[in-house]
Amino acid sequence: MPDHDFAAFIGLDWGDQQHAVCLTAGGQRVATNLAQQADDIDAWANDLRTRFRGRPIAVCLEQSRGALLYALLKYEFLVLFPINPKQLASYRDAFVPCGPKDDPTDAELLCQFVEQHHTRLRAWRPDDQSTRTLRLLSEDRRRWVDERTALKNRLRQRLKEYFPLALELASHDLDTDWFLQLLKRYPSYSELRRANPRTLARLFPKRSRVPDDTGEDSRLTRVRSSLPLVADQAVILTHRLEVLSIVRMILQLNETVEEYDREIARHMAQHCDAALFQSFPAGGPVMAPRLAAAFGTDRERFSSAAEMQQLSGIAPVLKRSGKSCSVIRRLACPKFLHQTFHEYADHSRKKSAWARAYYHMLKARGMGHHCALRSLAFKWQRIMYRCWQTRTPYDEARHLRQLRLRNSPLLAYLPQTDHA
Repeated sequence: MPDHDFAAFIGLDWGDQQHAVCLTAGGQRVATNLAQQADDIDAWANDLRTRFRGRPIAVCLEQSRGALLYALLKYEFLVLFPINPKQLASYRDAFVPCGPKDDPTDAELLCQFVEQHHTRLRAWRPDDQSTRTLRLLSEDRRRWVDERTALKNRLRQRLKEYFPLALELASHDLDTDWFLQLLKRYPSYSELRRANPRTLARLFPKRSRVPDDTGEDSRLTRVRSSLPLVADQAVILTHRLEVLSIVRMILQLNETVEEYDREIARHMAQHCDAALFQSFPAGGPVMAPRLAAAFGTDRERFSSAAEMQQLSGIAPVLKRSGKSCSVIRRLACPKFLHQTFHEYADHSRKKSAWARAYYHMLKARGMGHHCALRSLAFKWQRIMYRCWQTRTPYDEARHLRQLRLRNSPLLAYLPQTDHA
């Protein structure tokens, strides 16, 4: 956007209760404070609208989401330029290398930064409501899943210490409802041993039943023949209480994740690109919404696949100085966005023939697991970008035909049935 399109430039150093504000207009610079209150923000924004007659105002802040940014979205004349805190830190160090930091000074630097460099910055344009909802729901769901994983690891460790028999019965599924109900009812070895065999048989899932020589469920036989690991009542009492607490939390988290899944499915069904992202291998109820949220619906947001590859951190970084040259992993990126494509690549190699072949080819060349997944994600992003731009669902058979026409080296790693 050209210089004359902006009536003023604002730097906002946000805080929990109060924000430092620096405004530049007509060669004059004014520093003020703004409270994080709806009435104060509304009065401040309306004053700017009146003062500058509704003309666009560039606002630079160190926030891509949060209370302040959400509040400013209501005002269409405010053009937001969110930047990474590291960008401001580097800009600050360029002028004051000794390392001082002060909120009013940071607001002034943000104002100066957007005033002088806004032509090289990208204004933040929010996606449509459906996409934003999917993004926030998916990110929140992942946080709940991570909390559940941490609790499962803690539960596994406690059971190892005083009740390993429970782990034998559960195998690897510590968050399944039947196992959690079993622990809730019998949280110690002695309680499990006293349980009625018929009651236990009803708690065990029938699909996993393995009969022993007498035809009885082998798990019941294991319960009767086992010996306790620990006899110390102090350990048993404290661990039993902790296990009961963890079980209740996991049960609650299971309900929470299921509720998020229902909301994500409901919003995904209304999304305009739902069919497109569901057409990709492994584009199931979890990954397809995350991919739809990653790309959004604004086809002008990315001018090329390379922009998405760089933003997500999938594209590597080249460092060259003199005779030295190295390619390293890109660390400065939105973590959840990077995680989305990395995890999708891992799922895709189990569903897509060419993705599996590409992964095995890289592994055969000595590449590590995660490096191979990033390389596979790099390939997928180019394909997804093309499908997204043309609004064309993905066709695995068509992609395999193109590989054969180009005599791709992947053909050597594809099963014979995929060569036909």
